[in-house]
Amino acid sequence: MSRSLPILEFLIIFIALPLAYRLSRVRIPALPLLWAVSGYALWQLLRDPRFDRSLLWNAAPLTHYLGSILIIFAVVAAALWLGVHLFAPALEWSFMRQNPVFWAIVMVAYPVLSVYPQGILYRAFFFERYAVLFPGKWAMIVASAAAFAFLHIICRNTLAVVLTFAGGLLFAFRYAETNSLLTSCVEHSLYGCWLFTIGLGQYFYHGTIASVGRALPQ
Repeated sequence: MSRSLPILEFLIIFIALPLAYRLSRVRIPALPLLWAVSGYALWQLLRDPRFDRSLLWNAAPLTHYLGSILIIFAVVAAALWLGVHLFAPALEWSFMRQNPVFWAIVMVAYPVLSVYPQGILYRAFFFERYAVLFPGKWAMIVASAAAFAFLHIICRNTLAVVLTFAGGLLFAFRYAETNSLLTSCVEHSLYGCWLFTIGLGQYFYHGTIASVGRALPQ
């Protein structure tokens, strides 16, 4: 594949689309767009005979890496909770307390409907498709994290971009280390669900999800 096609594709998917969404005055649900783009990425992966399809799941490494994943998560989760407790106490556990039904739905649906499609796009597809643009393990990890963080400009706040860049580094590293999208997505899910639980979820979802929450029992 020549470099021109990956460059154009990269600019459209990872730069132009988030920018267009961020600047658009029309408020539309983000998840269907994520599914559409991730569907395109999955289609491209599955039609490539050189792509190892086992990378899209590959549960074997999860058991081996689960201990380190949980240790790192425990430290970071405590730091995040402490930050909320000290600097934004009004947010602490607010989502879980104010709408426990919707919180429970998010805990189950978020890994499936959001994390895994993001994993396909920003880890499996990104690593397979753009190795020609970002040669080397760490160049790819940083590029993946930067693209992942840039997506979150649609959330319209700096905190989402900063935290998703840090998370993107970890999730991309885990994918590169394990060759397991499942392992990376489990780690991604832990942090995402925790952010929602401690009250920071409002910084990470597009406003349209709020209408769903208001329609559920309080």
